[in-house]
Amino acid sequence: MARKAPRAWRLRLAGAALLIAIVGGIIGWWYLRHWQPERTVWPMQGAEIGSEDGVVDWKALKSAGADFVYLDASASAFARDPAFVENFEAARAAKLQLGAVHRYDPCQPADKQSANFVTVVPRDAALLPPAIELDQLADDCPVKVSDAAVESELMTFINQIETHTGKAALLKVTDRFEKRYHVATAIDRNLWLVRDRFQPNYGGRPWTLWTANAKLDMQAEEEPVRWIVVQP
Repeated sequence: MARKAPRAWRLRLAGAALLIAIVGGIIGWWYLRHWQPERTVWPMQGAEIGSEDGVVDWKALKSAGADFVYLDASASAFARDPAFVENFEAARAAKLQLGAVHRYDPCQPADKQSANFVTVVPRDAALLPPAIELDQLADDCPVKVSDAAVESELMTFINQIETHTGKAALLKVTDRFEKRYHVATAIDRNLWLVRDRFQPNYGGRPWTLWTANAKLDMQAEEEPVRWIVVQP
């Protein structure tokens, strides 16, 4: 019996450690889902909204501290966010500053993608600078696309949508895209970086926008919201 006692205690300690780890994980998950950057440090904050976010309570979003929204507008050569027009009108009615996001596809020609964007996004001087989401790699393209061609076509796309909007574009670059193509240092445009909770540094230079919480849980919303801050 004496030999069984230490084993029983070890099992109890292991069980207690497991329970602590589970509780700690739940607390950490809850904290991250509800975390927003301090307004005193980051006075200008907003959200990225698309059809995947479901029905948006725009008044609640503004009450939560959103000063602006970037709306998912177009993707690749033909895809368009089905909620863009409705979200555009609702956000403007809520008196939020507006911008539009295009999800860039390195497999598709720049001309077709810019034609898609300008068809969806109106020429409006009141809009925020257009944003280009750069996350998809060219590895799975039906026709091989070299890294040099990705940068060249991207630059063409940037020039075309800037001509349409009259404003310099923002590059919303993910860590994996930057590691592969190094566009943050190659292309002189303001950066929008993505990293939950901790400030990102993979751009190699100062950023302008930061998606600080990709899944902010707001009780008034059906789905978590992508929460953004602006560099003061």
